[in-house]
Amino acid sequence: MNYPIRINKYLRDLGLASRREADKLVEAGFVLVNGKPASPGTIINENDKVVVKKGHEKKLIYLAYYKPRGLSTQDENYDTSVIGEWAEKGLFPIGRLDKESEGLLILTNDGRLTSKITDPESRLEKEYIVRVKEKIREGIPAILEKGMDTKAFGRLLPARAKIIDDHSIYITLVEGKRHQIRVMLAELELTVSGLKRIRIGHIKLGNLKPGQNRELTEKEIEIFFNK
Repeated sequence: MNYPIRINKYLRDLGLASRREADKLVEAGFVLVNGKPASPGTIINENDKVVVKKGHEKKLIYLAYYKPRGLSTQDENYDTSVIGEWAEKGLFPIGRLDKESEGLLILTNDGRLTSKITDPESRLEKEYIVRVKEKIREGIPAILEKGMDTKAFGRLLPARAKIIDDHSIYITLVEGKRHQIRVMLAELELTVSGLKRIRIGHIKLGNLKPGQNRELTEKEIEIFFNK
């Protein structure tokens, strides 16, 4: 938590409410700061004691979701994106996959999880199966595993890689730069024809089909918060 912080963002980052929901709780008098009712715009400092009166806790939801190819994670056309499809249920995707990629996204209403997954310091592994048009050269994994110097991103961290067949390769990243795999392989003269994320940290895509989802187990959730 980065202090000082506005009350609605504080409650959002704790996973207690969306910012809009937090504003409503504050306006209704359900949020106390140091024993006194908060007001919209209240600033929270590190040593402040914040209490949300009982009876207004929301159920925290965590889903593993298979984003289909062709669906944006977020888009100007709100109704045809992952964010748009799940907004009514109060869930949002953590991170993103570009429109032409598919695979695992985590959906939640718990803002605390965002930093656990997207913070560069977490070094959380993300694993992909990538198909390319050209034949994959034997030396490609070694290049990726040493860390690449790229025109677009400069120096990249080492990425584990294993060739599956002439046109398919596993790639595991601990970075999350936009279009990173496509850019890396393009600089190695390989054209991505298919990209699927199959793992985020300890969460696997498993047998999910495009558009399907499953609830994370209590153990899977605990691992994120106990690291």
